Amino acid sequence: MIYLDNAATTLHKPPEVAEAVKQAILTAGNAARGAHGVSLAASRTVFETRQKLAQLFSCPREDHVVFTMNSTEALNIAIYGLLSPGDHVISTDLEHNSVLRPLYDLQTRGVFVDFVPADRLGNVRYEDFEALFRENTKAIVCTHASNLTGNVLDIARISEIAHAHGALLIVDASQSAGVIPIDMQKMGIDVLCFTGHKGLMGPQGTGGLCLRPGVEIRPLLRGGTGVHSYDKDQPQAYPTRLEAGTLNSHGLAGLDAALDFLLAKSVEKIYARERLLMRRFYEAVRDIPGVMVYGDFSQDEHAAIVALNIRDYDSSEVSDALFTDYGIATRPGAHCAPRMHEALGTKQQGAVRFSFSYFNTEEEVDTAIRAVRELSAEA
Repeated sequence: MIYLDNAATTLHKPPEVAEAVKQAILTAGNAARGAHGVSLAASRTVFETRQKLAQLFSCPREDHVVFTMNSTEALNIAIYGLLSPGDHVISTDLEHNSVLRPLYDLQTRGVFVDFVPADRLGNVRYEDFEALFRENTKAIVCTHASNLTGNVLDIARISEIAHAHGALLIVDASQSAGVIPIDMQKMGIDVLCFTGHKGLMGPQGTGGLCLRPGVEIRPLLRGGTGVHSYDKDQPQAYPTRLEAGTLNSHGLAGLDAALDFLLAKSVEKIYARERLLMRRFYEAVRDIPGVMVYGDFSQDEHAAIVALNIRDYDSSEVSDALFTDYGIATRPGAHCAPRMHEALGTKQQGAVRFSFSYFNTEEEVDTAIRAVRELSAEA
């Protein structure tokens, strides 16, 4: 099988990841829940993983790295923990449902929401952010890279706009963490939400958020933390304020090993490799008769994603043919990005998403190119 669905999850991970998970299952206790050896071993792994994530993202404080099970949970913690009835928030048409559905829910609870529109290339105009600000605007929440088109937003520019109005910036880094270099301090990110199983190459069930000091988030969950057990209220110090219950220390052991790989290789080199593969595919398929490619590929920064359709075929039919006839795994349909599909005019047809990883090869990309060419010729 040729796996080109890395925007959903990276299938091929460094072998050290699986080995670390195995060893944690066999030897790790419950982090911060005891003073014996196996509990302390789990605590050390959790602590080291926080350190490495803070290093990777330039998070100012290691104790402001909070673990969750994925970016959806992280975004829910940030959105529900920062917004209150009467607040106004700005988002974009590029967003995943992990942002949209919490915002839609908060609209029913008295939060005002506006969306910066996307054009047919999937781009936004930055002046539209400025135009939407009100006196009660509390935050901008936006993706770093679209999970449908791969378009990358200028986060530093959006941060300048938000901070000029006294608003916070919450960034969904689901498609960029571990792939596109992120520096929270230089980019002016207040809350960075990420998942561990995509570009970070860790196990599913891992993720988190990194916070700028001074950002105060109300807990979404309350419960055991291993500290201040006689207090009726959730501890106020990070990270335990937002980490109720047993952490996935087995998964975090795998994420820790993945971070060792990423830091040794460097995100810049991984990004360069993935862009090379993405460009090889895009340049070959964009002019094939009957193929429509979505997104803006004129910018240097672009996630390793190419979404396309072949003539008027339903995207699910094309994706099925790619897998059945060529052994190529892709993602069809709506990609949990309904507003983006509406902007692109693909709400009914969906799109076939090819997404590349560091471990894909040129030969696999060429096979995918041939498959698209042959399927288009059959029409």
